[in-house]
Amino acid sequence: MNFDYTDDQRAIKSTANEFLANRYKMEKVRELAEAGEYDDALWGEIAELGWPGIFADEEHGGQGLGQVELTILMEELGYALAPAPFLSNAAAGLMLAHAGSDEQRQGWLPGIASGERRGTVGQLSEGVAPLVPDADSAELIVLLDNGSASVVEAGDAQIERADTIDSTRRFFRVQADGGEPLEGDVDAAVARVEVALAAELVGVAQRAMEMAVDYAKERKQFDRPIGAYQAVSHRCAQMLLEVEGARAATLYASWVADHEPESLALAASMAKAYAADAGWRVTASSLQVHGGIGFTWEHDLHFFLKRARTDGSLFGSPRTHRDRVAELAGLSRSAAAAV
Repeated sequence: MNFDYTDDQRAIKSTANEFLANRYKMEKVRELAEAGEYDDALWGEIAELGWPGIFADEEHGGQGLGQVELTILMEELGYALAPAPFLSNAAAGLMLAHAGSDEQRQGWLPGIASGERRGTVGQLSEGVAPLVPDADSAELIVLLDNGSASVVEAGDAQIERADTIDSTRRFFRVQADGGEPLEGDVDAAVARVEVALAAELVGVAQRAMEMAVDYAKERKQFDRPIGAYQAVSHRCAQMLLEVEGARAATLYASWVADHEPESLALAASMAKAYAADAGWRVTASSLQVHGGIGFTWEHDLHFFLKRARTDGSLFGSPRTHRDRVAELAGLSRSAAAAV
């Protein structure tokens, strides 16, 4: 298998990087985060680029591409820390595309793929989904419940704002009765959402690592850049290992989703577990490199750390996914501990 991007994939990455760098400068990200808002005009531009439907088939208004292309976009969105309802909308689209009926796909996917209608996904716990991204702007909410899922129109749900440490993304508490069940392979669809989330974490970690390296080159102590000291340079090198490991796991899971979906459950949990741990460790390590300035509100690093922490808890914690990997690999808890 070859993980080199094709020419088309490189073009997607380059276009996304340039667009997001221009539209979501950190001043803009901070402005939106502090206001607790998104920019609908920027969402319109994202929709015009066709990103919301990159993974959907052409029959339902999408570009007919795959999980790898979605992963490329998600990594760039994480790198930019873009405050936009892309993840939530993509999650709903993936659930419909891979677990919905023909009627559900026909009814909802074209609008989601065009960006004209929005969806989101939440996990129920005792009848309530406590952490649903962007539910206030969604028309469709997919609620997950122990391997099953149902589609609820937002107008039929009780939606309350849920405050989190991540001010760059809006979360809500959702409660709804009934709904229309998704009859397809819900677990396989959720695995694709997990891979997309892992890709965003890779982008967040990459940006935090670059911030640390740049600071280590500029900040001087005893007339030398702090990056010249092993305690700092080794920390930066470890960040690189974390980022590249997470990226490799996520790209592999993306390839599996497109080519060997029967192995996706294992690959997705590996990617989500690794990326969630890497996202937190790299952003926290970047904070240590920055020292006191990194702890201030005026510095941008805390936005990345908070996004990494929040992303890590969505759709299963790292521990949950490690347990799943052990189970799928046929390892008992005692056997896994002995390795």
